[in-house]
Amino acid sequence: MRTEKKYEISYFTSYKLKNMLSTALHNDEFNNGDGYSVRSLYFDTLYDNDYRDKQDGLENRKKIRLRIYNPEDETVKLELKEKVGENQLKRSLSITKDMAYELIQGNYSCLLEINNEFAKELFFIMQTNLYKPKCIVEYTRHAYIVQENNIRITIDSNIRATEANFDIFSKNLNLYNVSSQIILEVKYNNFLLSYVKNIIDIANKNELSASKYCLSRSISYL
Repeated sequence: MRTEKKYEISYFTSYKLKNMLSTALHNDEFNNGDGYSVRSLYFDTLYDNDYRDKQDGLENRKKIRLRIYNPEDETVKLELKEKVGENQLKRSLSITKDMAYELIQGNYSCLLEINNEFAKELFFIMQTNLYKPKCIVEYTRHAYIVQENNIRITIDSNIRATEANFDIFSKNLNLYNVSSQIILEVKYNNFLLSYVKNIIDIANKNELSASKYCLSRSISYL
């Protein structure tokens, strides 16, 4: 299992952390001066059970999403994130662009074409619980890694979303600004190395309970 903590930080703090982390940790291979784009399409049940579980603070909850890094990507990540207390388990599989479109249309049986037990598990979850596409979330990410304990530090900004268009590959998504928050995420196995913790601890930060998915969906619940 994996520990994940989220914090809201200021622009000044994010700038300082990026400078320190880029020196002390390894930059993610996709990092550049402006970071890189992450786009996710989230699914939820007919009655938004996953959204409500998160809002209600349930210890055991999950999220299902498609993720790409460029609208021209031909390979897509299909991910299931499960949370038990502070522990995270994320499983994923790579699917084709055509298969992603099948899922967006609600044709989950395509997962049975994959010779993979996780794909079959996802089919059962999505089919029996009537999962549907709910929103697309896009943001800019800077990421830093340490091989030991699989430590990954990310700083996300410019969070935008849409609940009107589920074409994750569209080059013309009409996205609205969700939040001006800058989100620091700290993920690791077992424990956080002391020198990484020392860097993180210099930041003025407020722990967050809301996810980017819930921030985006909250527009529907105003």
